[in-house]
This record gives sequence, C-alpha cells and structure tokens, in this order.
Amino acid sequence: MSEATPPARNPDRRTFMARCAGLGLSGTLLPGVLWARVAEGADITPETVAAAAEIAGVEFDEAERKMMVDTLKQQEQQIEDLHKVALPNAVPPAVTFDPVLPGTRLPEGKSEVVTTPAPAVVVPEKLDELAFLPVTTLAELVRKRRVTSVQLTRMYLDRLRRYDSTLKAVVTLTEDRALRQAAERDAELARGRYRGPLHGIPWGAKDLLAVRGYPTTWGAAPYRTQSFDEDATVVKRLDEAGAVLVAKLSLGSLAQGDVWFGGTTKNPWKTDQGSSGSSAGPGSATAAGLVAFAVGSETLGSISSPSTRNGVTGLRPTFGRVPRTGAMALSWTMDKLGPMARSVEDVALVLAAIQGPDGVDPSTPHAVPFRFDARVRPSALRIGYFRNAFERDEKDYPNKPFDLATLEVLRRQGANLVPVDLPTFAYGAMRLVLTAEAAAAFDELTRSGRDAELTEQGPNAWPNTFRTARFIPAVDYINANRARTLAMRGWAELFRNVDVVVTPTSGTQLVATNLTGHPAVILPNGFRADGTPVSITFLGGLFEEGKLLAVANAYQRATDFHLKHPTLPG
Repeated sequence: MSEATPPARNPDRRTFMARCAGLGLSGTLLPGVLWARVAEGADITPETVAAAAEIAGVEFDEAERKMMVDTLKQQEQQIEDLHKVALPNAVPPAVTFDPVLPGTRLPEGKSEVVTTPAPAVVVPEKLDELAFLPVTTLAELVRKRRVTSVQLTRMYLDRLRRYDSTLKAVVTLTEDRALRQAAERDAELARGRYRGPLHGIPWGAKDLLAVRGYPTTWGAAPYRTQSFDEDATVVKRLDEAGAVLVAKLSLGSLAQGDVWFGGTTKNPWKTDQGSSGSSAGPGSATAAGLVAFAVGSETLGSISSPSTRNGVTGLRPTFGRVPRTGAMALSWTMDKLGPMARSVEDVALVLAAIQGPDGVDPSTPHAVPFRFDARVRPSALRIGYFRNAFERDEKDYPNKPFDLATLEVLRRQGANLVPVDLPTFAYGAMRLVLTAEAAAAFDELTRSGRDAELTEQGPNAWPNTFRTARFIPAVDYINANRARTLAMRGWAELFRNVDVVVTPTSGTQLVATNLTGHPAVILPNGFRADGTPVSITFLGGLFEEGKLLAVANAYQRATDFHLKHPTLPG
C-alpha cells in the first residue's frame, strides 16, 4: 500500500522538546529517557537523570547516575536517528501478536455457512421498502432476478444522499464504482454466473479501509485528502464475492468516538444523540437502511459500542481472523475488522467472505475454517454466563431487566446456562498496550505538531493521549504484554469448560476480550422508554465464531428486536 505524502517531520529534537514544554508538560518530563532541561539546551547530566528517575519511580545513587550519562547520550542519538526513518502507518512492527497459546488445537476442515431459507417477499413498487431487509432476503431477490443490483444500488445511493445531512454518516460516496460494479453483477447473473449470497448487495466501508481512486481520510482533518493506490484486502474480497461498495462511512477521528472532521455522526433512533464509535458511520448507516451491511473495526469497543447504540448486529471476529492489509493501524496487537448488519446470519455471510490469511498481514497466520449452521440449537452447546455481572444492583446496571430476559429466552430454548466467573487480571493496567501502540502509529503526527488539526483536543482525545503515551517506559509496555499472556491463559481455561459465554455488553469483559483476542457478537435485546436500543453480547473461544453465532442466532430468531428500525424524517 502506498501512502500519501506524510506531514513534514521536524528533525530538530530540541524544538520538539521545547514544544512539549509549551504544552504545559512538567519541566522534568520528556519522551523516553530525555528530559525538559535538555530541551532548554542543557546537557544530559546526573541531575537530569535524577529528575527523570523520580518521574519514572526508580532510584539510583550518585555513582549510578554518573555512569548512566554517556549511555543516555547514545540513546538520545539513536532516537534522533530513528526519527529520520520514514515509517508510514502501513509498516507493522517486527514483533507480531498471536492470541493462540502454544499447544492450542484450532478447528480443522472446510469452511461452511448454512443459513435458513429466506421468506418469500413481494417486490414493492417503492424499492425503499426493501431498505431494511436482511442480506439473506435481498440475496434471494437478486439471485432470482426479481430485483437487480443496479436497482438496489440506486435505491441505497438515493437514501445515502437523502438522509446524510441529518446523520452525517458518509465521508465519500463511491457512486461511479458502485454503478459500474452493479451493472457488471447484473450482466454476470444474466450469463448464469452467480458469485454467492453477496452478489450484487450494496455495502459501506468504514473510512479507514483503502479504496483505490477515492480518499481514505481516517476521519481526521490532517488526512482528509489522503489516498492509496490499491484496495484493502477486505474490499478486494467483497468485490470477489460480488458485493457493491456504495460509500465510505465515517469514523471518529483516527478511530475514536463519533466526531470526525465532517461533524458528529448521529444515532438514527435519536438524532440529537451521537451514534457512538468509532465505527460510527457503519452503525448509523446500517441501522438507517442506507446500506445492506457495513464493515467496521474494533480495537477496544469500536464495533461493540455503535452496534449497541444503533441497534444493529455486530461481529468482532477473533484477532487474526480477518486480514487488516490496507486498513489504518491504531494498535497492531488489538485491531480487528468485522461486519455490522441486520442479523446474525448476515454477519456470518460477510465473515465467510472476508476471513482467512492474505499472505501480507502478519497477524493472520492461521488458516482456520469458519463454520456456521443456523440450525444448531442452544441445547447442543455448553453455554456459560458471568453470574456476578448479571447479579449487580439495577441502579448500577440499568440494562439488567433486558439482560435477565435474554437468559430466560435461552433457557426456554433448552439452554443449560452454567454460571462462570470472569477471569480476574489487571486489565486496566494492560491498556498501556493500546496507548503506547497508538502513539507509535501516529508518532509523526505528534512530532510534526499537526495533531492540533484534529477536531477534538480535550484531555481524553487522541492528541493528549499520544503526548502522554510518550512517557510510558518501554519496560512497562513489555511487561503489560507479559501480563496479557497471563490473561490469555485464564481465558483459555474458561473456554475449555464452555463453548459460549453470555454477558452484558459493557464492563470488564469488553476490555479483557479485546486484549485476549476472543470473538464477540453484539445484538439488540430490547428498547428503553425513549425508544433507543440496548444490547447483549455473546463471547466464544478463539476462531469459534460459528458457535457463538449459533447461540446468538437462536436467540435472535426467538425475538424481534433486530426486525425493528428507526423512522427517519423526510
């Protein structure tokens, strides 16, 4: 992937250090082993070592500090030399994270997806009435040539134009590409070639996925004119599956929140509310019937949260299941791409199309089959639930009635729900991994000063996070990953005893499973008094998406929350 010309670097390290001081950072702080006195032109001395050691929480005697000075000067030169190396966002670290522990047996055999027969649908005079149908139903209409891909594509493009002034979910329409693809899919079908259930189905891509010929903005003003000369792997695979890309959808700046340089993406159920993020556009557009499905990404809740807020079904696959080639990197050891759609069966169909190694992304070394069978009943699987999470007091857990009702639906379907405990580890401390990697991914943005161009500038926004992350000791970043290994072992033990775990969507599990790489599916399980949706989450073992989707599908078929959709003005 070739990247647009990056912002100019500032080769003068002392100028950058002075800028740090100007941002209000302590006079004794500097990234890594360097301190603010050096920024003022002073040399590295035993006194500056003492000041930095105090901040780092370590203590050295005078002789040790003197001994350190020459080595620290060498490290300063190494860091200056490192900053002269061009490191586009697409370049991964040489160290690759694998959530699969040694000795783990992964599923074998062939991939297979079995869905339920689609219901008969009368094609309405107004095609808009098809906008909220699931992919499984649209696919049959296309396959039987009762509606064309061009008709669906024009219908969704019209809806994207009509409602985006309210929702702000679209960064770029890919109209020319979409209409060309749709015409090709109809011509193929006329010749007898059918690519499968995504043939001719319009979809939207979170705008951190590269698409040749269109900007890929990452939702951030410094990159709003950026473009790449090839398609992301998931875009290529969906092209091959016959899907039609109609839009690049919004994300909060650099994959955080729902605020981007074009505004705040809105929740179609309550348009004075943001759609949550960072897969803000995919969540909003899917819920509003502007696309049949979308592809989002999650590092620490970016599929889960907007799926909940917008009432769609989101799948966060196992880390390493879907290649991220051509996607913006935020955290090389935590980023995951996954589908957002209107049903469990829909996300299963999309995952089947985009999963598997591509020979480029080093985080996808395992060629593991994906098997999903919509006929599997909950009674056929070992299902656990986090007892303590469901037993919390309702004043601290407002979704409790909805979640307890979900457990009752599963019991009525024959599930034998086993109480289990969420493995206890220092997950909060491990979040240093994400902070450090994100700061590294956007190191140049910070050093160049162009972080000031990002829309949000508060204490919890990326500019401040990137700056403060520069003070995380390398030793502690590594130890956070070692602690992560302990957590992975704990979760591996949990999934030796159960196939699927039902859990409230929010809480510790969200941080924990993003760190351990376990898959999750999030789907609506009710509506509040104000008409906004709430959700439940199903977790599974590594590369066992088929099992958690089977349980989630059974629950979804017994309820109708996923069939409801918002009423939009106009």
